[in-house]
Amino acid sequence: MNILTDAPPTRPPDVSAASLADRAYALIQRDIITMRLKPGAALNEADLVARTGIGRTPVHQAVHRLVLEGLLSVMPRKGLMVQPLSLDDIVAVIDVRRINEAHCAALAARHASPDDLARMAALLDDGQACADRHDVESMMDLDRAFHQAIGAAARNPVLADILRGLHERSLRFWFVTLSEPHHLADVQREHRELFERLAARDADGARAAIERHIDSFRVTLLQHLRP
Repeated sequence: MNILTDAPPTRPPDVSAASLADRAYALIQRDIITMRLKPGAALNEADLVARTGIGRTPVHQAVHRLVLEGLLSVMPRKGLMVQPLSLDDIVAVIDVRRINEAHCAALAARHASPDDLARMAALLDDGQACADRHDVESMMDLDRAFHQAIGAAARNPVLADILRGLHERSLRFWFVTLSEPHHLADVQREHRELFERLAARDADGARAAIERHIDSFRVTLLQHLRP
């Protein structure tokens, strides 16, 4: 079975200075997240060497990292498989995100600096441009950057690190929901509402806004994935 799609592999920005293993990781991860490599697809390292144009040793190192992160799994004597999407797993992640991001948003409302707010405002402007042209991949990157900017503004590096890991585990599902025609605009609107509460130093309002945002993600995802 040919598991490689017709679409060429994505070349994410800002990887030119990274090691070959990091480049291989970034390319393969991107293709898994954006469904160019389909959930449940069987493949092997030779496929990935050909796909990335990077040597076997760096690709092997990248594969090991992706297996540890749960994006690939090893099938004894058969090679590799792109990990299927698990509704149970992502619902568990959403539950943990909702609790931690609500606390993070409240902290950010109290501690965000003018530079933090300017960074978020710039991301919102870029997000509007992505929503207008329905650029799902760029919007996914901006979605992650916006949430990470809130994490930085909270001034709690441990919490920010926890949320960064949860966001990484959510990326494939973000791509799925952002591909829904209405959800791209919904995300942009929800981000703007959240930003307004942060800029107003309204901790309770920011907490409520991000809870609504994550609840909206959950509803859209369940509608898409449930039979």
